[in-house]
Amino acid sequence: MESLHVVTFNIHKGFSQLRGRMAIHELRESLHTVGADLVFLQEVQGLSTYHARRHREWPEKPQYEFLADSLWSAFAYGRNAVYDEGHHGNAILSKFPIERWDNQDISQSRLESRGMLHCEIAVPGWEQPLHCINVHLGLVGLWRQRQVDLMRGRIEALVPADAPLVIAGDFNDWTGRAGYRLRRALGVTEVFEHTSGQSARSYPAALPLLNLDRIYIRGLKVKLAHAHHGRHSGRLSDHVALSALLSRA
Repeated sequence: MESLHVVTFNIHKGFSQLRGRMAIHELRESLHTVGADLVFLQEVQGLSTYHARRHREWPEKPQYEFLADSLWSAFAYGRNAVYDEGHHGNAILSKFPIERWDNQDISQSRLESRGMLHCEIAVPGWEQPLHCINVHLGLVGLWRQRQVDLMRGRIEALVPADAPLVIAGDFNDWTGRAGYRLRRALGVTEVFEHTSGQSARSYPAALPLLNLDRIYIRGLKVKLAHAHHGRHSGRLSDHVALSALLSRA
C-alpha cells in the first residue's frame, strides 16, 4: 500500500441537519462514492427500535453494517450510550483485516456517555499494524482535557512509538486546547493544520463555522487533506466529513 485514504464523519445517527430527515441511505451512497480505505464514524446508531417504528426504510442491520455493505469487509463498533430503545457509539469500517479492537469508556459525567474505539489494522505490505483511535469527546472543556489524558495513557501503554497511528473523530474542540494538549503529549500532527495552517471548519454542515472534527497522525505523511463541503452537506448530517490521503513516513 503506497497510500492510505481515511475519512472521519459524525453521521448524526443517520439524520440530516435540515429538518431532521432520515439520511442514512444517502449517507451510504456518499461514503461509497468517496471509497476510503478506513472510515471513522461517530454517533452511529447500533440499535433504535424507536426509529425503526417511525421510518419504513430504516435499515434492519445496525448502521455500521448497513454502511459497510460489501465495500468494507471489516468493522468494529464501540457501544457508548445505552437507553431503553437502543444504543449508539463510534465505529470503524476497514477494507483491511482488523486484528484486534477494544472500546474504552472515557465518560466524565452521567450526562454524556463517551468512548474511545481502538483498532489494530493489518495494512497489506506494512510491517506493523496501523493503530486507529476513534473518539467523540465531551462538550465541557475540563472533560475533554481528562479524555485526552486517558487517550494519551492508552497510546503510551499500547501503541509502540514507531508504529503508524491515526486518531480521528469529533473532538468538540472549538477552543483548540484539547488539540494542543494532544500534540504536546504525543507528538501527533493534525492533517489540516499541516496542509493549510489551520484545522478544518466542519460544523454546522450547512454553514461550517466551528473546527470540531480532526484527523491526527504519527508515523505517517500527509499527501492531501480535504473537507467535503458542498451545497447539500446539510442533507447528510450536522457535520462535514473530513478526509486525508496518507503514506508511511
